[in-house]
Amino acid sequence: METATHFTTSLRPNGPPSTAPCPPAGSCSVANNCILRLLYCAPTLMKPSHPLLNSFIRHMGLGGSSHWESPLGSIPRLPNHSACEMGELTQTGVVQHLRNGQLLHQAYMRRSFLPSDWSPRQVWLETTGKSRTLQSGLAFLYGFLPDFDWTKLTVRHQWSTLFCGSACDCPARNRYLEEEQRRQYRLRVSDTELERTYADMARTLGLPTRQLRAANPIDSLLCHLCHGISFPCVPLGDGTTGCLTMAQFAVIRRQQLDDEVDRRRVGLYHKYAILAMHPYLNRTAAKMERVAKDSEAGRQPRAGGEEVFTLSSAHDVTVAPLLSALGLEEARFPRFAARVVFELWKSPPATQGQTKKKAGKGDKSKGKDGELFIRVLYNGEDVTFHTTFCRSHDRHANQPLCPLKNFLSFVRKDMFSVLNASSYQEACSKRAG
Repeated sequence: METATHFTTSLRPNGPPSTAPCPPAGSCSVANNCILRLLYCAPTLMKPSHPLLNSFIRHMGLGGSSHWESPLGSIPRLPNHSACEMGELTQTGVVQHLRNGQLLHQAYMRRSFLPSDWSPRQVWLETTGKSRTLQSGLAFLYGFLPDFDWTKLTVRHQWSTLFCGSACDCPARNRYLEEEQRRQYRLRVSDTELERTYADMARTLGLPTRQLRAANPIDSLLCHLCHGISFPCVPLGDGTTGCLTMAQFAVIRRQQLDDEVDRRRVGLYHKYAILAMHPYLNRTAAKMERVAKDSEAGRQPRAGGEEVFTLSSAHDVTVAPLLSALGLEEARFPRFAARVVFELWKSPPATQGQTKKKAGKGDKSKGKDGELFIRVLYNGEDVTFHTTFCRSHDRHANQPLCPLKNFLSFVRKDMFSVLNASSYQEACSKRAG
């Protein structure tokens, strides 16, 4: 097989608290939602480091020659606060994205996936207007394309965390989300152990319980944990110090795992996710179709080519519904710096010997010349045959990939069956239920 194109979504958590603990040191990073003021955010000589870090910092200083959709041009290309503010990318996050981009460079560029003289049309970078997503996307891109040509790059702005473009209006999606939030709230307030833990934490910090609960303390605790920093402590009136504990963190973590189970059982979130991520998936499908047509034998290629590499630097509230919409319900809530990759593959032309073999009997599993396939990876693991559109596909040794037509049919119609609809417009206009 030869790979034709690659689409990736890079995560920068935002919104509801992450429910994934820190992966082993060196394999993942904390990068944002950092409700701390003692972490140093600006890249320095401090650890962790990376061979590309210094050249990345220098390269970011040349970004004025790129094309920036408003308001991205006014956002710093590097974390630049001496103390970490809420939602800031840290040096750990920069390094993680450099590593992730480098992993993809090693996987694809050795196959001449992207020509050295790539055109502006062939590399697509889009991000929301948060500094952490812009900076994460740039670090990832630099790991993938070191010293990329700024003059060829246009950095595009997505105003919605759902990356829904002009198709964001969907009343049923909003209703499903409201119902899901009510379910989540009812489960949380019925957990007496969690309520006791919140009360203990609030008492330690000298805060009203309601204020602490509303602050989603799991985000701050995760930032401390993943950066190897002790949980917050405050001086007490008797001269001692009161600190939040790992046991309290474990209670919150346990409740979030319980919530994941209940969320899958009820199914409201899955319905929300289908409507939330259809515009993004539909756009991805359309790009893959364009690339496929552009690569057809005898067809005159479009000037400048089609998109070969698309990077969408997003949030946890983007990637979590994307996973659910794809049917990857067993996937845990996205960890820091998680990534989803869509690959488009095309079977190579058969040799003369292979053509004769195909004429024989019992060889129906063989792919046709130029047949198109899709592969989906989550944090580097191939999850294609766990997706709704390829779970039941008859997988053969001679055809180990999922046909692209399965994905296209899923996006255009099949994904709406759970909503008793046949199109996005029909599903969005239905009453939730």
